[in-house]
Amino acid sequence: MTLKIGVIGTGMIGRDHTRRIQQVLAGAEVVALSDVNLASAESVRADLAPNAKLYETGEALIAAPEVDAVLVTSWGATHEPYVLAAVAAGKPVFCEKPLATTAEGARRIVEAEVAHGKRLVQVGFMRRYDAGYLALKQAVQQHTGAPILVHAAHRNPAVPEAYVTPMAIHDTLIHEIDVFRWLLDDDYVSARVLYPRNAARSHGKLRDPQVVVLETKKGVLIDVEIFVNCQYGYDIQCEVVGEAGTARLPEPMAVALRLDAKRQSSILTDWKDRFVASYDVELQDFIAAASKGGATGPSAWDGYAAAVTSDACVQAQESAGQAVAIELPARPALYE
Repeated sequence: MTLKIGVIGTGMIGRDHTRRIQQVLAGAEVVALSDVNLASAESVRADLAPNAKLYETGEALIAAPEVDAVLVTSWGATHEPYVLAAVAAGKPVFCEKPLATTAEGARRIVEAEVAHGKRLVQVGFMRRYDAGYLALKQAVQQHTGAPILVHAAHRNPAVPEAYVTPMAIHDTLIHEIDVFRWLLDDDYVSARVLYPRNAARSHGKLRDPQVVVLETKKGVLIDVEIFVNCQYGYDIQCEVVGEAGTARLPEPMAVALRLDAKRQSSILTDWKDRFVASYDVELQDFIAAASKGGATGPSAWDGYAAAVTSDACVQAQESAGQAVAIELPARPALYE
């Protein structure tokens, strides 16, 4: 049976996910599209999903009888109401991050899903599906011994002028926040943010780079460098130091050149290229689970934990290097 999917939000990521479903993945088709910009939805239908029906609102798309499952790829402020509507309709829903723009909003989604009694929500934390992170997790579990330290970096070549200091958490670090909880099977208890001098390409509303220090319940210390104007490329680094050894996230595959009296290899500059394969795997995972009426992968609880941690990190940005506590309530049994 083919899973019939409705896509809410037909911007860059919505268009790309529609392409995946229609041209790359198996077991699903896009049958409905909605966007506040009708011309955008019409363009995606013309280019990728000619049989899809257009809906004026996301709520109407969710209620449509031909829609079995929903993809929410609209702007962040709309995620909470659309996900809540999908849960109320009993339809599996894949939501790109953030699950909600506030921790309270994410908590409301968790409560709605718990009241429903079955997992329906998958959050778009695609790094859990990246082959490099999967290999790193296996190495940590099997070889390095219990983790003690994590050293990481998230570097972008440049960001728009509108990118400001808190976005380093909500838009950039958010992926590390989730993937380290998954990698270590651990939760955070505190966050600190430290600043070196500003890089020359920064501006008055952006402290760049930043170093975020997270402490976990098991006593692991994590330092993450966020440098969003590094100039040279899109570079994701992670090393786990354990009791018996270390494990490092593998570099993306690249051809090594010997040219002009130099040894060299290329560095990616676009995040979409770095994680393109993981997007395919995560959506195929959603299709498989949604075809059975449910969801797996990163959960609404993971989205809520990320939101609580993000809020603490933003508070820590303004606390002059002091630690800010991170507190989560007991995890509901649905997510055990």
